[in-house]
Amino acid sequence: MEALWENLSGTHQQVVPITVFVAVLCFCLVIGHLLEENRWVNESITALIIGCVTGTIILLISKGKSSHILRFDEELFFIYLLPPIIFNAGFQVKKKQFFHNFFTIMLFGVIGVFISSFIIIAGSYLLFPKFDLDLKPRDYLAIGTIFSSTDTVCTLQFLHQEETPLLYSLIFGEGVVNDATSVVLFNAIQKLDISRIDIWTVLQVFVDFLYLFSTSTALGVAAGLLTAIVLKGLYFGSHSSIREISLMVLIAYLSYMLAELLSLSGILTVFFSGIFMSHYAWHNVTDSSRITTKHVFAMMSFIAEAFIFLYVGTDALDIEKWKMNKLSVWNSIGMYSSVMLMIMLGRAAFVFPLAAVSNCLNRSPTGSSSLQFKHQIIIWWAGLMRGAVSIALAFKQFTQMGVTLDPAHATLVTTTIIIVLFSTIVFGFLTRPLVSYLVPHSANIDRESSVNKEDMMLPLLSTGESASSNLLRAKESLSMLIERPVYTIHSFWRRFDDTYMRPIFGGPRSSQSAC
Repeated sequence: MEALWENLSGTHQQVVPITVFVAVLCFCLVIGHLLEENRWVNESITALIIGCVTGTIILLISKGKSSHILRFDEELFFIYLLPPIIFNAGFQVKKKQFFHNFFTIMLFGVIGVFISSFIIIAGSYLLFPKFDLDLKPRDYLAIGTIFSSTDTVCTLQFLHQEETPLLYSLIFGEGVVNDATSVVLFNAIQKLDISRIDIWTVLQVFVDFLYLFSTSTALGVAAGLLTAIVLKGLYFGSHSSIREISLMVLIAYLSYMLAELLSLSGILTVFFSGIFMSHYAWHNVTDSSRITTKHVFAMMSFIAEAFIFLYVGTDALDIEKWKMNKLSVWNSIGMYSSVMLMIMLGRAAFVFPLAAVSNCLNRSPTGSSSLQFKHQIIIWWAGLMRGAVSIALAFKQFTQMGVTLDPAHATLVTTTIIIVLFSTIVFGFLTRPLVSYLVPHSANIDRESSVNKEDMMLPLLSTGESASSNLLRAKESLSMLIERPVYTIHSFWRRFDDTYMRPIFGGPRSSQSAC
């Protein structure tokens, strides 16, 4: 009986904090709903503020011993909380706009991370020793990726997708690709031999990054196409739509775990599996399953994101980390200001130059695909906020199971938390007036390029036409490719998709669906 009582006590000790956290999470959702009409704050800001209030209450009740309901585990974040967020982003993305602006999104989300990381690494290497922080070279490299990961959700809340589809697509797409690139680059750094850093070391990081990026993407595409083939061939909906939804969820999660097992990027894998599932597999299920999947995936993502920000709010008051922080008040302020300044400079260093490159490659007669300066300002601002991925990477680098025994590492963890809190809350509150001023509602509506839809539907080559006609079409396509490379590649893909992919994997033709 005594052993049974001890087991019950142990179970009780585990259940109580989970119960309290779920109750606070429910309260957070209710408050978020009541503030929805306000539109000045989003769910992230609400969860952070409630988390801070909850941490303060727990700190007072425990008489200054702890502010935690649960102990953070970065593995829990990467295995259970992050996959539904990224998968839903891929599943819900407007694929037409995403792939039409794919090159620009990859410029900002991939090349931009490298530029931003380099500036933050260089700045931290020069400034952090002035604060008496004893860090290893790998720590400096990790800091670059930690503070290069963005959270663009707040800005997206105040943009109108129908009025500014180009701007919305770029910010949304860059946010997801940025997070994936940051994690891939972080993992590549962990495998790096720090004993010697030269041009070959940099080249090795770049090669490892390309390998991880390409193989992870290929695995995600394969998972999405496999799901489409299975659903189309077996037609689960004839017996149970529950099996259709379960299969999509399980294969998506299986692709993520396989990527992690193979030391690839699970974020990229599950993102592209979500894109290809919604592009092909989603059209092979019953109508009821289509409606249910969108709501189920969005719900899972919503709860996971609220869970993360609620925890970050409580962790901001972790008294143990603050006691280990040896910096004075003024040095701490200097540290936070330096990091924020590096983030702003790193962001500006790639947004404006790469926007100019994008404008050169996206030439169109109407000029609708060009990024105006005010749009570049919004893209720059959207990437200043830091979120869950930065927190997770910081915990992964500088703690073990949420606990750190090194004062320098404790300082970096608290710095990351402060940067996330400050950027999310302060910049989040300022986002609405900035967006309203630069992009007024019902004005400056971005229009798609005026394109003849029949031309979009023409195949690359037609067996029903003569060789001379096909040759003439090839010449016209080559001319378009030189004048408007990004648009032309997108056009080629749409034709190839309609001619070969959709008949095999499912989905309506482009003329029937705007995909």
